[in-house]
Amino acid sequence: MAEIIQKDGTWTFDGDAVRVVPGRDKDVGPLRQALGELSVPLHAIAGISYEPGRKAGRLRLRPRDGADPLTQGTAGRLPDTADPYKLAVDPARAAVAEYFVDEVRNALLLDRVDPGPTDAYLLPGPPVPVTAEAGDATVSFDGDTITLDWNWTAEDAKHSVGPSRFRVADVRAVEWVPAKGLSNGRLRFTLAGAQAAPAPKYDPYAAELFGFGKKELLTALVAAAVTVRLPHPAAPATPTAPATPSAPTAIPRPASTDHDVLLRRLRELGELHKEGVLTADEFLAAKTAILGDF
Repeated sequence: MAEIIQKDGTWTFDGDAVRVVPGRDKDVGPLRQALGELSVPLHAIAGISYEPGRKAGRLRLRPRDGADPLTQGTAGRLPDTADPYKLAVDPARAAVAEYFVDEVRNALLLDRVDPGPTDAYLLPGPPVPVTAEAGDATVSFDGDTITLDWNWTAEDAKHSVGPSRFRVADVRAVEWVPAKGLSNGRLRFTLAGAQAAPAPKYDPYAAELFGFGKKELLTALVAAAVTVRLPHPAAPATPTAPATPSAPTAIPRPASTDHDVLLRRLRELGELHKEGVLTADEFLAAKTAILGDF
C-alpha cells in the first residue's frame, strides 16, 4: 500500500485502485470538494507521473481515454485547481510521490493494463441530483430531467420560452467550455433532431458561463453526470438483424495441432493463479473459455 498526504488532498493506492480524497485547504476548489472521494480502478488508469518543482511538485494521474465521464464531459478543459487527477506536492515529500508513482506503475505492468482508449465508462460519474449556478441560469439534473432556470442576466429570447426542461434520453451530446479571458464559456446540450444551434446567449438548451467565480466550475459536474448516461462515443455499434433468416454458420474448431498452444495457455494461467496475479474467479473464467476451444 502507498499513500501520500498533502494539503491539496490524500492519495492512497491499495493495489486495486487509487483513492483520491480532496483536501480541506482553502485553495482546494469547490468542484473538487463537491465531487468528493474518487476511487479510480487500476484498469481505468493509463499512466501516472511526478513532475518536480521548486515551490511545489505535481503528481498526475491519467485516466484512460473514455474511462472517466468527468474528463470526457469537459474534454480535458478543467483548470489545474479543479482537476481531481492532479495533486500539488511539497518538495520535501518528493521521495514519497516518486515511490507512489513506482507502486502504481509496477501494478499496471503486472496486471498488463491496456493504456489505450476504452469503449465504456469505468467510473460512475458524479452523484445526482446535482445543481450548479451558471452565468445566466441555474442548471440542475436529477438523473432523468435537466432543468435550466434563467436568471436576470439571461437574454429575453430565453426568458420568452421560460425555463428549459428536457429528459436526458433526448440528449445526444454535451459541450462544456469554461470562460477564458473576455470570452464566455458554455454548457450546451444538443437534443435529438436539433438543427444548427444559435449562439449560447440565445440558445434555450445552453447556459452561458461568465467565469466570475469558482462555483461556475460546478457546471462541469452536471456535464459529467449527463455524459455518463449517454451512449459511450466509442461503444461498438449494435449489429442489425439480417433482413432474411440465414443458415447458421459453423464455428471452426481448432485443429489438433493447436491443442499444444491451448495447453500452454492453461499452464500459464495456472502459474499466474499461483503467483496471485489472477483471483480464483478470474482463473476459473479464463480456464473455462480456453477449454471451450477443445
